[in-house]
Amino acid sequence: MALSGWVCLVTGASRGIGKGIALQLSEAGATVYITGRKEATLQETATEVKERGGACVPVVCDSSKEDDIKELFEQIRREQKGRLDILVNNAYAGVQAIFDNMGKKFWETDPSIWDSINNTGLRGHYFCSVYGARLMVAQGRGLIVVVSSMGGLRYLFNVPYGVGKAACDRLAADTAVELKGTGVASVSLWPGAVKTELVTQLVVERETPPGVDPKFREVFASGESTEVSGKCIVELAKDKNLMSLTGKVLMTCDLARRYGIQDIDGRSVTDYTSLSFLVSQVPYLSWLSAVTPSFLRVPRFVLTLAGGKF
Repeated sequence: MALSGWVCLVTGASRGIGKGIALQLSEAGATVYITGRKEATLQETATEVKERGGACVPVVCDSSKEDDIKELFEQIRREQKGRLDILVNNAYAGVQAIFDNMGKKFWETDPSIWDSINNTGLRGHYFCSVYGARLMVAQGRGLIVVVSSMGGLRYLFNVPYGVGKAACDRLAADTAVELKGTGVASVSLWPGAVKTELVTQLVVERETPPGVDPKFREVFASGESTEVSGKCIVELAKDKNLMSLTGKVLMTCDLARRYGIQDIDGRSVTDYTSLSFLVSQVPYLSWLSAVTPSFLRVPRFVLTLAGGKF
């Protein structure tokens, strides 16, 4: 119960990664506020949290609506006497739109997909960060996590997705600059391929869409559980050197190695930067993965160069 007495907020926690994070934070002893647009699914998550012995406060909140967000933080301020220790910006409404338009170019797609992907999943994160920081700065401590992805570094899925995830990474980095000296840390979290309920339905249990690499389906079929991200955030919150990580992009595979985390079924968390994994994704080199040491990894500065614009 390392987080006993802590107050946390996880947006978009009725299913998927958000639900997994809420479950792990509550298991660690925190009181967790969870948000979603539908009361029924929120209550299902709340029930599971309580079945595990945790404390949960479900709040119906649409992260695309500023009034909903303001009322959410006012409720936390009122009920918790201004305390908020962890904010996880996870709410996302673009998954269905992404998979409905797989293989299409941006000019072939209705431009409204921009709002489907980035209204809740970027604009909402900024608003929550503003209101969350006001509580945290006042108390002199806190952790803000923005759930992002490798799409912030290189092309993935479509144009609005990549632009939004790159912006999420900058949101974490730039808020960290302005939060310096306040005791509040801000990080961007990159989960690996996560086998969420919706991904299972749209990717794993369907045929691969035309024009999409079949490896895409394989990677998600063996993806990490939704609770790996939660385990990582719990360990981050406990880390006495947390402020040394503020402003950075943190990958779940790196955090799993740093803190000795395994998935909930005992599997090791896939290291997407290991040479063994990378060669396994290349058809004519895949045989090399069996003889490539697992400790050999691509240096992080190489990832930075891969996304270089100059």
